[in-house]
Amino acid sequence: MSSITLRILPLRCINVLTPRLYSNVLLASYTQHQQHINQFTAFRYRASYSTSQTAARTPPPPPPQRQDTEMAEPTGLIAKSGIELLTFSTPNGYKASILLEELKAAYGKDYTFQSIHIGKNTQKQPWYTALSPNGRIPVIVDHDRGDFAVFEGLSILGYLTRHYDPEHKFSFPVDSDDYSVSEQWISWQHGGLGPMQGQANHFLLFAKEKIAYGAQRYVGETERLYGVLDKRLEGRDYVAGPGKGKYSIADISLLGWVNGVVMIGIDLGKQFPNVQAWFDRCSERPAVQKGFAIPFESPFGNKDVLKARAEDPEKKKAAEETLKFLNDSKEKYGYKYSSP
Repeated sequence: MSSITLRILPLRCINVLTPRLYSNVLLASYTQHQQHINQFTAFRYRASYSTSQTAARTPPPPPPQRQDTEMAEPTGLIAKSGIELLTFSTPNGYKASILLEELKAAYGKDYTFQSIHIGKNTQKQPWYTALSPNGRIPVIVDHDRGDFAVFEGLSILGYLTRHYDPEHKFSFPVDSDDYSVSEQWISWQHGGLGPMQGQANHFLLFAKEKIAYGAQRYVGETERLYGVLDKRLEGRDYVAGPGKGKYSIADISLLGWVNGVVMIGIDLGKQFPNVQAWFDRCSERPAVQKGFAIPFESPFGNKDVLKARAEDPEKKKAAEETLKFLNDSKEKYGYKYSSP
């Protein structure tokens, strides 16, 4: 992802922001700013960086400074108990980290995380694909249940709430209609919004050649899907649940994706105000804020992208050129917004 400045991260690892294409985005920005990496320490989050209940109350000290710019990649699991999360700062990765932070706050459930650098193909190593056959992030390993591994965000949300949300604070009883409604909207995200927005990112921002049809096709479909979500949230506080809804994994599954729409020219406040109000509401939760920082805060979040454009004339100009290309592409192929 690249016309936006990558705030230098405690970079240790990279993985997928779009379902299959976001990795190219992060890797592009990582390469662009490689010369600055030596200002920061890359490190593995070992036991002392476990997000245990104690660690939540006492922030870990900053990692020791190193002289080298590279750091050995993870070569296996590091925890012996609790949940171990292998992830990166992407929309799919945030599904797991936000829910784990919610479970930690609600029940004191410990977890440990490691950051997986897809730029070095760590996620393709045999030890990793033994846990996640598809070679993507996130994956969790439940050391309290025989080191059981779960991959794919949708599956992780279901697994964690089935086993560690006994009071259904973030889920619904399996025999309830609300459970089915939540499941439907998570499936909608998993099979629709995520993949379409990922393709929009690729064709509009990162494809090696500008393909007008692909750009307007996938941005248009992403807009259509946000229209569906905006309609769902009309008169509601949350996606699923009785009345105005209850905050749940149906919301958590969407948060990372909604936080990346500015890059593709979508203005939530103007186009989808119900989605904007819902996102602001969810973002006030401390666990959401903490989850968005695991393993680090993405530089591609809506606020950071807007800030970068405001502070850097070149980035503002690049964004304006991208938007013009998109609008010209829509006009060329006769795109007209319609939802559903």
